Amino acid sequence: MIRTERLCRRFHVGDTWVHALDEVDLHIEEGDFVAVMGPSGSGKSTLMNILGCLDTPDDGDYRLLGQAVARLDDAALSQIRNRHIGFVFQSFHLLPRLTALENVMLPLRYGDTELGLAREKADRLLRRLGLSDRMDHRPNQLSGGQRQRVAIARSLVNDPPLLLADEPTGNLDSRTSAEIMDLFTELNRQGQTILMVTHEDEIAAYARRLIHMRDGKIENDTRH
Repeated sequence: MIRTERLCRRFHVGDTWVHALDEVDLHIEEGDFVAVMGPSGSGKSTLMNILGCLDTPDDGDYRLLGQAVARLDDAALSQIRNRHIGFVFQSFHLLPRLTALENVMLPLRYGDTELGLAREKADRLLRRLGLSDRMDHRPNQLSGGQRQRVAIARSLVNDPPLLLADEPTGNLDSRTSAEIMDLFTELNRQGQTILMVTHEDEIAAYARRLIHMRDGKIENDTRH
């Protein structure tokens, strides 16, 4: 699903260049569940941004589902994000004036899906994630865990082959974090490919593969 070769990303800081990614080689197969860890400045967020087509590398090759995406323009990258990648963020990024159902429908509406079909699909996902009685609630009427479930439903509504999660439990208490990670585990069992950035060992333990980064390089890559 994902293949990078000698992936590099540099940033100019003061009078020096910082190598956020330094010739990273990474292969991720369909159905994998990967956690990426590392100290601040290790390159894990930069890697996530490039894999999510939110940023482009300075050098190296990135292929998603066999397609070379490292040098695509913004319009092409936007299409790939909408069709092939679901995003889950620490801060949920739900639109406050929309209901849970309307938030989940958004990616489908961007893709010109007919309104009735979009509503039906969003409804089905929210029921699947245990939110059948919260569809008409706005984000400020939901708990943190419920908001993250809405965000997960939104990330899945286009049936993306890849789910990227950036600190998905960062704003949640321990019990709710466990519930969200149990949900990720179940999604992975059903075939969803997941790549997650986290700084918490107990959250990373849910993944089947653990990658440690340091100084822009993959320091360790192990399977549970």
